[in-house]
Amino acid sequence: MITFRSFIACIAIASLAILAACSSKPKVPKTFLSDRQLNLEEFFEGKTVAYGQFQDVLGNIPRRFTVDIDGTWDGETLTLVEDFVYDDGATEQRIWTLTKTGEDTWTGTAPGVLGTASGIERGDTFNWKYKIDLPIKDGTMRVKFDDWMWLLDDDRLLNRAYVSRYGVRLGEVILFFEKK
Repeated sequence: MITFRSFIACIAIASLAILAACSSKPKVPKTFLSDRQLNLEEFFEGKTVAYGQFQDVLGNIPRRFTVDIDGTWDGETLTLVEDFVYDDGATEQRIWTLTKTGEDTWTGTAPGVLGTASGIERGDTFNWKYKIDLPIKDGTMRVKFDDWMWLLDDDRLLNRAYVSRYGVRLGEVILFFEKK
């Protein structure tokens, strides 16, 4: 027999699933908004700073952060040392090692990333996908990231990352990168 409490829980879960399904993610473009060409190895070489926040599916913003990024490109590998500082004072470092595998394709690894991340550049757009054990207050949480980046101009990049767990969207990370 279904209780009132379990009925309400089912309605809440179904509502969240419908809400998550209603907002579509971008697609790798066939036509471009600009004639700019994003080259990760050029954009991220040197010092970059990013400002971001996580927003859950209900619109709450539980966390904001700043990231100082030091990038080096050796002709084959792009290494990104990311130093996060969260609004609550917590810090984290993530070091990405990205390899260009084709004219427009990339793979990468970082501590906590499960397997290999993969990405594709097209025009001014980059799509980057990976699973990660994301550090949280009481340990880690395994989530999937579907990152979309758009080159706004030579020194600025906008990033919108869709974060999900078990196929259910948890929220989005919005980042604004700026070359120093």
